[in-house]
Amino acid sequence: PVILPALAQRLCPPQGFEPSEELRLGLVQLLSLLLQRCGASVAPYLTDVIRIVQATLLDPYAEVRRESCRCAVACAQAMPEHFHMQSESLIKPLMQTISHQHYRVRVDVIQATGAVIQFGNGKSVDDVLSHLAQRFFDEIPKVRHAVTTVIGEWLLHLRDRYSYFHKLIPLLLGSFSDEIPENTKLAWTYWEKIGLQWEKENEEDLKDKMDFSVLPSHYPKGVTRPGLGCRELVSRNLSKILPGLCHDITDWVESTRIKASQLLYTLLLHAEDHTTQHMELLLRTLYQACLDDESDVVKNCVKAAELIGMFVSPKVSLRLITSAFGKTPKPSCVMVLTAVIQGSPKEILQPHLTDLGNTLSQAGVCQRSEEVFYMEQLLCCVQALIEVCQEDCKEISLQLMKVLVTIMAIPCSQHLKEKVEETMSSLAEVQQLDSFLYLYKRHIIQLMEWVSVSHDCWTCYSPEILQLDVIATHSGPVIGEALNNFILILKTCLQPNKDPQMRLKLFTVLSQLLQKASETVNSQGLFPSYLETVIKDILAPNLQWHAGRTAAAIRTTAVSCLWALIHCEMLSPKEILKVKDGLMPQIIAAMDEDSKITRLMACRIVGVFFKVCGRQFDEDEFTNTYTEVLKRLDDASCDVRLAAAHTLANWFKCLKDSDVKSAMESHVEFLYQELLIHLDDPDQNTQNAVLEVLKEGSILYPELLVREIEGIIHKHRTPVYCNQLLRHIQSAKESA
Repeated sequence: PVILPALAQRLCPPQGFEPSEELRLGLVQLLSLLLQRCGASVAPYLTDVIRIVQATLLDPYAEVRRESCRCAVACAQAMPEHFHMQSESLIKPLMQTISHQHYRVRVDVIQATGAVIQFGNGKSVDDVLSHLAQRFFDEIPKVRHAVTTVIGEWLLHLRDRYSYFHKLIPLLLGSFSDEIPENTKLAWTYWEKIGLQWEKENEEDLKDKMDFSVLPSHYPKGVTRPGLGCRELVSRNLSKILPGLCHDITDWVESTRIKASQLLYTLLLHAEDHTTQHMELLLRTLYQACLDDESDVVKNCVKAAELIGMFVSPKVSLRLITSAFGKTPKPSCVMVLTAVIQGSPKEILQPHLTDLGNTLSQAGVCQRSEEVFYMEQLLCCVQALIEVCQEDCKEISLQLMKVLVTIMAIPCSQHLKEKVEETMSSLAEVQQLDSFLYLYKRHIIQLMEWVSVSHDCWTCYSPEILQLDVIATHSGPVIGEALNNFILILKTCLQPNKDPQMRLKLFTVLSQLLQKASETVNSQGLFPSYLETVIKDILAPNLQWHAGRTAAAIRTTAVSCLWALIHCEMLSPKEILKVKDGLMPQIIAAMDEDSKITRLMACRIVGVFFKVCGRQFDEDEFTNTYTEVLKRLDDASCDVRLAAAHTLANWFKCLKDSDVKSAMESHVEFLYQELLIHLDDPDQNTQNAVLEVLKEGSILYPELLVREIEGIIHKHRTPVYCNQLLRHIQSAKESA
């Protein structure tokens, strides 16, 4: 009766305030001692005690606050039957102090809060939960340890704990992912006790489950299965926990999202097959969370999705996930599907393989986006299917090949090419095939039919063009087994009235294949039977001149394809003779193109035509050809000038044995004059090539050439070549 009013007068404003920190601390310690010694006999003075503690909990001196927390604990324990009526008045000052800068103060406040609510009015739980939840993010392990202890004690001993299970369980389970092992162990210890206690309290309800409990056939490796009480607690409260948790996973604070994603995994581990009834909410959340910038959030959500695959029937989970593909599928949808597949047992997944393969190979799924991240996830999904289902993948081998071809066809995903090849090799391996080429061999006709469904209306933007490119170039020698389909596509799509950009792309593919014809299109020796179609229906129409850069590029690739056919000796002399008349005008015109490559190839092709069938040329053909080739000796490119020189050498060889030789004398004379001028070419290689042409041509009319040389030798900058030529003619005469 004497001391407590005096303490209240010294410590509670507005009556007075002790200015000395040491004295205030001593006074609070005295109060603490009174509560410990007197216990319940202090009950008549409870109002004064509460007033003092309320004031000192907000004291500027940290040690006073700590001692005040101890007073609150002592008061709660000393007279619980009276304390609960006034406990609420301590909640506000405690929550104002719970974020104090000194971690020891925070620890004491948390412990005091635990005692005040446990021995006081349980309704105050709602007022403190958000503050305690924030302390789980505290940087100091001891603070997190204190919160875990308080929550654990409440779950064990709080009178109204059943009403607060759905609010307290997430907080305790959140400590399972604490970075300090001691805190994690403490949380598990409390959780096991809570589960066992709940089992005992609800033994009648759980009797059947306890007597006939069956271990799940599949469970995460290295993970201890929680007890029945723990699992039931989570399952029965999951519907109340999940909405708030799913909201937190998309919170703007990074640490909150990470903590929520860790908790989601723990909850699903406990819920097991009870997860099924919450699938729609879970999937919506996972789709959003898997796009998170924070890798830890994504990692935890993927682990959670794997648990869905393990515990939820594929009939439910796959139906819900694949239905999301019917809308605009996001990369996260594919990511979640991959995780579900990885978590699913092989034998349970097997009946759903065909549906999965068909879904993934749909154009709306595998061709939805050119985004690299989306393609990476699609590839991971295929890899997961192969890894889990192994030899069962044989039944969806074609569908998986379609997906892999599509991924490889995306221009911006070239860095994925090696991974796609590895995946194809894995798919071949599980089917006991030696390499992915045997996969192409098995499916080449079906793949060609797949890409060619709408080939008559392709444009340069059609993804099928890129897919055809991959199939044709990546299948190596196997494309030679599907020439019928391949040539039909080219014949349809390379008509002059089709999209120029598309034709350019297809010609580029054809050109690549023809450069290694024996290893690609002619691997089976069947390509020659399609040569007439290739030349007359594909190459010839595209050699016609049309205005524009794209048209010029098409002519270049067409000429390159023709040269590739000739160079690899695919065109026999007999075939060349057949197509010579139809192609010669276009090839001669091509020698005047802006593209150096086109001019070079055209010169070479004309040279081969002379070599193979020049003796069948008439006077007009000889005349028209040499005049155009002669112009190329003035070309800006040394390579073109050299090619033109070699072509003229073949021209002379053909004319030597031709019936029209006598009629061409004036033309030969003109050609001698022009070639002698080109002996002054600035490039020495070209000079040597022209010299060889003149040596070849000197056989026709040597006297005529000697007269021409003598007429210009005194004007020549390089008379040494003229002298060499004269000696060659003289030597030829003597030999004759």
